[in-house]
Amino acid sequence: MNDKATTHAHAKAAASVAPAISSAPATDPAPALAWSVLPAKRTHTCGDLRAGGAGERAILQGWVHRRRDHGGLIFIDLRDRYGLTQLVFNPAISAEAHALASTLRSEYVISIEGTVNLRPAGTENPHLPTGEIEVAVQRAVLLNPSKTPPFYVNEDVPVEESLRLKYRYLDLRRQRLRDNIMLRHRAVKFMRDFLDARGFVEVETPILTRSTPEGARDFLVPSRLHPAEFYALPQAPQQFKQLLMVAGMDRYFQIARCFRDEDQRADRQPEFTQLDLEMAFVDEADVTGVIEDLHSELVKRLSHKRLLVQPFPRISYAEAMERYGTDRPDLRFGLELVDVTHLLGTSGFGVFRSAAERGGMIKGIKAPGCANWSRREIDQVTQLARSFGAKGLATAAWTEEGIRSPFRQHVGDEVMARLQQAFDARTGDLIALVADKPAVANEVLHRLRDHLGVQLGLADPNALAFCWVVDFPLLEWDEDRSSWTFTHNPFCAPKDTDLVLLDTDPGRALSKQYDLICNGYEVGGGSVRIHTRPLQEKIFRLMGHSDEQIAAQFGTILEAFEYGAPPHGGIATGVDRLIAILASEDTIREAIAFPKNQAAADLMMGAPSPVSEDQLAELHIRTVPPK
Repeated sequence: MNDKATTHAHAKAAASVAPAISSAPATDPAPALAWSVLPAKRTHTCGDLRAGGAGERAILQGWVHRRRDHGGLIFIDLRDRYGLTQLVFNPAISAEAHALASTLRSEYVISIEGTVNLRPAGTENPHLPTGEIEVAVQRAVLLNPSKTPPFYVNEDVPVEESLRLKYRYLDLRRQRLRDNIMLRHRAVKFMRDFLDARGFVEVETPILTRSTPEGARDFLVPSRLHPAEFYALPQAPQQFKQLLMVAGMDRYFQIARCFRDEDQRADRQPEFTQLDLEMAFVDEADVTGVIEDLHSELVKRLSHKRLLVQPFPRISYAEAMERYGTDRPDLRFGLELVDVTHLLGTSGFGVFRSAAERGGMIKGIKAPGCANWSRREIDQVTQLARSFGAKGLATAAWTEEGIRSPFRQHVGDEVMARLQQAFDARTGDLIALVADKPAVANEVLHRLRDHLGVQLGLADPNALAFCWVVDFPLLEWDEDRSSWTFTHNPFCAPKDTDLVLLDTDPGRALSKQYDLICNGYEVGGGSVRIHTRPLQEKIFRLMGHSDEQIAAQFGTILEAFEYGAPPHGGIATGVDRLIAILASEDTIREAIAFPKNQAAADLMMGAPSPVSEDQLAELHIRTVPPK
């Protein structure tokens, strides 16, 4: 018997026992199948076949997506990661295959062989690339049954996230998640190809390294060979990539895994991926130029979304805080914040006056077309502002009937007219004011601005508004430690013109930091680095580190600076965040194959988990349960 005949014999034998095996309930499949070897190699994927292939023989393998029994004919949509193909089981063509089809259920894995036919006129599916054809099945083999899934795989319906994360391997079968992972794959490949063409070299840096204070809490890894000593997982490859510049690598990049043991927020992962790069003999414009070109080209190649502005605008940190209340503004819409402390700070309205007297500010935002909001709608927005940290909102609406505002009588019509002019408010508009400390007012109003941008339909979901935020403060005062701390990282260089301020007024010194912002999210951050030992040591001392601490924690890079370190700069951009934006997802968890939940737990694998006493003993570790 030749190989082809043998294959057909195996397929026939498998098909003949399939109905008996498939008779087990869908929720209790047979624990093992008599045939575990594929009956024949597939000739096409479920996304391949087109009208031009009519008449061909095809072997397809995949999952049962949907099954429809039309009383005689059985139709099955077969799915793999490439697409869907409609199968037709006709008892007149193969009674054996038809009998098997009657036992199949969603997510069963099958192999079929049949003839590619054009669908009858009027039954084509224009929404499917394979919608002009169907496969008339002559042979079918059940490769593996499936229990009833805990949620629909073949429909994009809302599913509670913890259930999705527990069964992530099923969630990834759904088209939306599958498309996100494919987009991520293409984006990372594009990054590699783009940088390789421009002379960058990909270098992997260690995962097990030394713990150093770089802004977040380290994940620690105990060493069995060195009792009572620990490795740390890298928060970022910061020192390594600077050492590569000292090593003369000139242009480095890496798709880097990073780890930070931080308190979890809604959109933070303990492990994440970033595009990390560093360049020697450069200034800010060189680094931002490469990254801007990369992201512009990536969007044009891989996304249906459009870039709003090119080149990307550059906004100073001070301007961003003044106009938008945040250093990561969403530039898809206007609604800029307006500081009216000078107008209302000495008014007869006690809330305004007392805030100004305490060194606070009165700042607001215009909600166009919202003058006719009901009392209930205003209360809802006020409650939202309170959830952001405000004590309340003061509103004024310009309606056809006149001005409606609870503070109008306290400030007078002349001030109201100047207020209207300050916000460029017209009939039909409403303004909302916050009177508080500058940090609180900015935080509340920027979040309220983001909310209004979506609620009022001003933030185009198909647009991408990138910008650079620059001229950040180099240092900020840490009240808890009574010392200066870095705003970016301790290796960020100060502006050349501000070097003298390090001795007189460090808080006024600006840095060579640059952040890449898109649609209100920070998608990257970097800087030109310090590359001389004296300046680096000076920054560490301003941050309150003793000479002993500096030598212990940063001795390697400081010594390297003494061996001819070139000027250099770099950046890291978040791969997870970028993919989430391109895929119109609200959370980076939808851009990661196997993410943790908001409590940093892996619900699928059950991590973190206890380990045995023997393992702890090997590591010379004794645990202390929390009180």
